[in-house]
Amino acid sequence: MTGTAGSPNRQGKIRWGILATGTIARDFTADLQLLPDAEVFAVASRTKAAAEDFAARHGIPHAYGSWAELAADDRVDVVYVATPHSAHHDAAALCLDAGRAVLCEKPLTLDAAQARSLVELARSRGVFLMEAMWMRFNPAIRRVVELIGDGAIGEVRTVHADFGIAGPFEPSHRLRDPALGGGALLDLGVYPVSLAHLLLGVPAQVRAWSSPTPEGVDANTGVLLGYDNGALAALTCGIVSATPCRATVTGTEGRIELPPGFFRPDHLLLRRGNDEQQPAERIDVPYHGIGFTHEAEEVMRCLRAGLQESPLMPWQASIEVMELLDEARRQAAR
Repeated sequence: MTGTAGSPNRQGKIRWGILATGTIARDFTADLQLLPDAEVFAVASRTKAAAEDFAARHGIPHAYGSWAELAADDRVDVVYVATPHSAHHDAAALCLDAGRAVLCEKPLTLDAAQARSLVELARSRGVFLMEAMWMRFNPAIRRVVELIGDGAIGEVRTVHADFGIAGPFEPSHRLRDPALGGGALLDLGVYPVSLAHLLLGVPAQVRAWSSPTPEGVDANTGVLLGYDNGALAALTCGIVSATPCRATVTGTEGRIELPPGFFRPDHLLLRRGNDEQQPAERIDVPYHGIGFTHEAEEVMRCLRAGLQESPLMPWQASIEVMELLDEARRQAAR
């Protein structure tokens, strides 16, 4: 027996529950099944039929027609919340309140107030909680952090990152639906903002501009973050055109370039010094599966160590990123 979420069997497999049955739940489940110490034990949807269909396609032994049934199953060590943004808070809170550890898809919630509420609930229940910002666990991103820490590019001066996808999306699509947490910032902008936060921390100033959809969510957004030490982060996101989806981190003594799909790169380019005639050094840092394995491994490491939060994705970081997104949306709405 693996026991409850607070005390999984440290020698046996960690039993996972999957809450929701959409595309990201499918992809995460496929990656979980690559890990020998993970067992996809149960899945829950709002309907029994949807849960049973997902279970049959992925070889999952237990299927529930409600979130509450999954949350109540003491055999489940940790629940992966894969609902649309608008349901993150309620689904995660249900599981935390039942004593289930939670890995909740990004963004953690719709706003910082909800994020703080989840953190307080996890703290009061003594249960593990982590935002599934898979970018922070990507081996190449972790290598970027190491290189910066080692002084490979000197002091970071700028971070540039963009994430835009081409439509058109129908008005009913979740990316345009305010009730589902639609808009570019929450779905895509969270990546550039999280990267800037990871490398530069909390800015002193935030400036944001946006063009809205007819439904009132942000369609094309720019965010400029200013830091007391003079560093800047220039970030864009949108659901109206396909941008390169690259990121560049420039320091006083060089720069690091991340290729398209910067949120899950398999390599990086390191330019030491400021001589543009010198070739960049390519550093290959492959990942497993689709790229979700690394965050799942961190969850299981934390559970076995008895931790409530991950040092790689601490609660405060999730709250601070949500605060930045809140402020950007507030300014963009003016």
